Amino acid sequence: MIQKQITPADIENQELKSLYQTAFPEEEQIPWTDLMRLVEQMPLDFTAYYDSEEFIGFTIVYPRPSFNWFWYFAVREELRGKGYGQEILTSLIKRHDGKPFILDMESPDQPCDNMEQRVRRHSFYKRNGFRDTNVYRSFDGITYTIMMRGEGKFTKDDYDEIIEDLRRFWQPE
Repeated sequence: MIQKQITPADIENQELKSLYQTAFPEEEQIPWTDLMRLVEQMPLDFTAYYDSEEFIGFTIVYPRPSFNWFWYFAVREELRGKGYGQEILTSLIKRHDGKPFILDMESPDQPCDNMEQRVRRHSFYKRNGFRDTNVYRSFDGITYTIMMRGEGKFTKDDYDEIIEDLRRFWQPE
């Protein structure tokens, strides 16, 4: 799999932008131009993945002093279930080895229209060594489960610190 580091120069990449805008609910998205500005201003690891010339997906990781925040992870819908997500996650874990990973995902325990997707996603992360932290956050009526891979513990204060850092660089309108 080919990996390409994404920079603000890639703002016109329609494959990336389209996947970002379709893979995540609108309320979970930062406007594309703001996201690309954050890529320039923050130490974000924004990586696109290709199988030869074919665009597969992308990840955005925010490396923190004591853990890596696994912010966004998307594989093109028609390529899901073909092992690409596993391959991407495995390479990402190797690349950021040494620090725990933290992610938030829509809770599989909250009634919703995409329950099957949430349960599959939660199972995928659990198979890959992530565990529930028993920390939950709610935004716009959606409950998020915080998961962790690696040693240690993660608290609500840790999550609030991530959000506070993000808000130093970006304020929603």
